[in-house]
Amino acid sequence: QGFWHSSVGPPPCLLPAVMARHSRCGPLLLAALAACACLWLLGMPGFVGLRSTSPRAASRGAVCMGARKALIIQNKGGGHGELGFHLAKRLVQNKGCDVTILHDGKSKDGVNPFAQYGELQKLGVTVVWANPGVGTLALGSQNFDLIFDNWSKEPDNARPFAELAKASGAKHYVYVSSAGMYKPPSGYQYPMDEAVPTKATGQRAVEEMLAEMGLPWTSFRPQYIYGPYTNKRDYIDWFLHRCARGRPLPIPGDGSQKVGLSHADDIAAMLEAAVDCPAAPGQVFNCGTGNVIGYDQLAVECAKAMGTPAPQIVHYDPSKVELPKGAFPFRNTDFYITPQKATEKLGWKPANSVTQDLPWYVAQFKEGKLGEKSMDFAADDAAIAAA
Repeated sequence: QGFWHSSVGPPPCLLPAVMARHSRCGPLLLAALAACACLWLLGMPGFVGLRSTSPRAASRGAVCMGARKALIIQNKGGGHGELGFHLAKRLVQNKGCDVTILHDGKSKDGVNPFAQYGELQKLGVTVVWANPGVGTLALGSQNFDLIFDNWSKEPDNARPFAELAKASGAKHYVYVSSAGMYKPPSGYQYPMDEAVPTKATGQRAVEEMLAEMGLPWTSFRPQYIYGPYTNKRDYIDWFLHRCARGRPLPIPGDGSQKVGLSHADDIAAMLEAAVDCPAAPGQVFNCGTGNVIGYDQLAVECAKAMGTPAPQIVHYDPSKVELPKGAFPFRNTDFYITPQKATEKLGWKPANSVTQDLPWYVAQFKEGKLGEKSMDFAADDAAIAAA
């Protein structure tokens, strides 16, 4: 009984074996029936020692037995928190991969994006909740063909998984880095490409380590991500909170500065595009939309989507007032990238734009009654006073 779920009894292909035992059938028949039982057990999701109690075997059958195994190392949340969900779906549905998500932390049922993981389990995705800081221990002795690292921020974080990739003979190690490392010189003409100088960050050090290890690696540098299941709503919500309350919107500079806001599924689509692409290994790609929007324009679009009056925008000089970090969700200057390299080498293009997505995004904002929660606008008042 340890080999199957007791609630469903013996598997159908073992019933003839039971009958044969009592009807004194020959040993050849019994051997054939035993082979049948073994094949059935290989596909049984509750079989002891197999991956999980997911419905993968029932829904995908023998197709998954030869599927490439993909590992997604997923962080707890924040801007990158939703990427694993979209990427896992794409790898299963478009690439036929057998996907495992190693998720940092404990299960967070009911909290997005993790509340959506039931959808992944229906597709056969295995979710392992553990601390990636212990390395590969939570994965047992598994090997992987593809590894997507959406967690590491320092070389010591990534090294155990990079070593696993080498030991597995992995075909690709895909690292999710950050465009926040760019340090454009004064007077730089935007958008930023991959040749822009970078700061010495932990994520840049990870990229360098992967190259030194001789792995088939690719790094993606995203910025400013939003999505339907995000648990970091800081960027767009900054504008919505003020529109909802009829408050002025203090915006640094003259408000013409531009920003690129990228949908999480577009980011996942770019990561997916690197799989099987001979132009991807050894490369760094900007990872984000080329559709940019000005700060003032975003304020106007948010007010329209909210159904509130035109926003009262107040411009201030950020050099004349000291504000806490996060007082405004973006930089005081332009800071946006070009994805031209990914478009040309990976054949990727975004399917979403923030202006088109604002209606459903605002609907979520209203459904969650976020415009009613208590907030501190002291930083706003200080900026407005300095205008």
